[in-house]
Amino acid sequence: MAFRKQKDEESGGERWLEVDASMTGTLAFKDPVNLQINGRFEGTLDTKGNLAIGDKAEVKATIRGEAIIIGGTVQGTVTATSRVELLASARVAGKVISPRVIMKDGAVFNGSLEMSGGTSASPWMNVEELARYLEVDADTVTQWAQSGRLPSQREGSAWRFERAKVEEWLAQEKIK
Repeated sequence: MAFRKQKDEESGGERWLEVDASMTGTLAFKDPVNLQINGRFEGTLDTKGNLAIGDKAEVKATIRGEAIIIGGTVQGTVTATSRVELLASARVAGKVISPRVIMKDGAVFNGSLEMSGGTSASPWMNVEELARYLEVDADTVTQWAQSGRLPSQREGSAWRFERAKVEEWLAQEKIK
């Protein structure tokens, strides 16, 4: 597996981590990263920050991220909290979920598109969604909510979590 760091002139000098390899499994990042997949990938990509699928990449995956740019071939579900951009060379089959989708002339998309209003995905999460997001089990999320450690609201027997407040809580927890 080859990892390379590159300087991207368009992003004002931001650094990108490039993966030039064939991989199967889960690739997850808890902290923001600029990641570019150039090879073959099968499994789950869970990123924070920017994710780019290179022109020659072949990906069969469930993809979650903030801003996702696709130039290669993708099969699966792509979920972005900010935007999905399909470049002219993109070939996408599956489901795209994002509040904003940009599709360049020449891109091919076969599947379904779900666009939520506003500037991000749903502002609320349930216990299971938050557990996946935090990479902990659902019982831990429930315990944190019951003890008041985690910002939450109770609706009947269910807990709901406002995404913005959870992000603030995470930032404060990292400082401690």
